[in-house]
Amino acid sequence: MAELSDWRGDTLARIRKHIKQADPDVIEEWKWRGVPVWSHDGIICTGETYTSQVKVTFAKGASLADPAGLFNASLDGNTRCAIDIREGDAIGEEAFIALIREAVQLNTRG
Repeated sequence: MAELSDWRGDTLARIRKHIKQADPDVIEEWKWRGVPVWSHDGIICTGETYTSQVKVTFAKGASLADPAGLFNASLDGNTRCAIDIREGDAIGEEAFIALIREAVQLNTRG
């Protein structure tokens, strides 16, 4: 994240903070050419950076309730869902933390 010295690095740092807040036992690994992957008994989500967005992809997003409507990308599949965050976008902290906690519960249930 340090190599991203613009808004994308700041966004990933906030995402990381929220994920660790939601699940202090989360494991963070860097895979696939520098993509952070957060897991707990399976992948929770990944954080990919692109020129105009940061994409947080939930591995089992289609199985998660999203009452706040954070998912705005990759909605047509039956497994993953994603949140595309563009420069200046705000992400609902409480809703995001709730999604992380739900994803962890889904992974730990089996």
